[in-house]
Amino acid sequence: MTKWRRVGTGGILLYSGGYSRLGPARNPLDSDAAPRDAPAMTRTASDRPVPELGIIEGYFGPAWSWDARRAVVARLAPAGYGLFHYAPKADAHLRRDWQREHPLAQAEALARFAAETRAAGMRFGIGLTPYHLHLHFEGEGRAALARRLAQLDAIGIDDLAILFDDMRGDLPDLAERQAAIIAFCAERTRATRLFTCPSYYSDDRVLDRVFGARPLRYLEDLGRRLDSAVQVYWTGEEVCARAIDPGHLADVAGRLGRKPWLWDNWPVNDGPRMSTHLHLRGFTGRPAANARWLAGHAINPALQPRLGCIPALTLPRLYADADYRYMAAFRIAATAVAGEPLAAMLEADLLSFEDSGLERLSPERRAAARARYAAVDHPVAAEVVHWLDGGYAVSAEDVQTQ
Repeated sequence: MTKWRRVGTGGILLYSGGYSRLGPARNPLDSDAAPRDAPAMTRTASDRPVPELGIIEGYFGPAWSWDARRAVVARLAPAGYGLFHYAPKADAHLRRDWQREHPLAQAEALARFAAETRAAGMRFGIGLTPYHLHLHFEGEGRAALARRLAQLDAIGIDDLAILFDDMRGDLPDLAERQAAIIAFCAERTRATRLFTCPSYYSDDRVLDRVFGARPLRYLEDLGRRLDSAVQVYWTGEEVCARAIDPGHLADVAGRLGRKPWLWDNWPVNDGPRMSTHLHLRGFTGRPAANARWLAGHAINPALQPRLGCIPALTLPRLYADADYRYMAAFRIAATAVAGEPLAAMLEADLLSFEDSGLERLSPERRAAARARYAAVDHPVAAEVVHWLDGGYAVSAEDVQTQ
């Protein structure tokens, strides 16, 4: 049973049950190895392995409402998703202002959502990006991190994710510095699983152009220095990978000395270009054979929480169904999320909404589509209308400042 107590004049709820230190070391490439308290890889009736599935809320742009998050958990938990990591770029208290505690109302909302997520059968985690702490990890920086870890423990987290993305990393001893921060967190957090995202979380050279050249053998060095129980997020050969294959994942597992947790940047549609498109089709380019080389598979969701459940629901089918077909899976998922008439409308508009995008829709076609969806009383239709109105637009400034 979840245990809560109230402390302080604000009456914030603190979670006080079910924690232990990180689990013991294990062979990180053992196909049956799993972190302590984590679900092991499951198998379907057809004996196909299915990795642990999760949501990493890690997009740029406007953040979801709490009601939207609850709706996503209610939809995806029964489908087999087992974790929810809260890390939206718009939450400055986890990024640019990471040293500052969440305001009381937001901390209480996080605590409630953590409890609700756990009650739905999913683990709850928070992703903290300690901007530039690796440059001066001493004195006040260490004290600030210790304070923030205690505050996140008070919210009630099962998983802690320390994210080193979106900051300069061209330091020869980067891996050593970051591993020291992770070890510091492991000694203090009450979370039972610890994740990290490297500064260079993909082989994509765009990261070197933006954040400086990666140190030689950075990934190998980081994997060697991290405790084997620490989970490592990885996006693939590209930041937004078109395909993720077993050969690549086996290579990454060898370099890291452990199987990676896939941070899959699909169906996320943040950024100035992607936010003008809806990502609705079922998953492709991720063969079920990847399960052998994954510790888990988390998706970075779309800006549209309910619409994003459509592709999200196809991922469990991809792993479980030997005869998986992405369009058939789309139709099943769209009908489950939106109902049959609205699902048919979305399928008819796939070319316009997903492939062409807002910039290639004429004002007349855009207005006609808006009128059709505005006439439908459904939260999924409301998200389409909001997108057609430009309500999910993400600017270059958003990406640079969040």
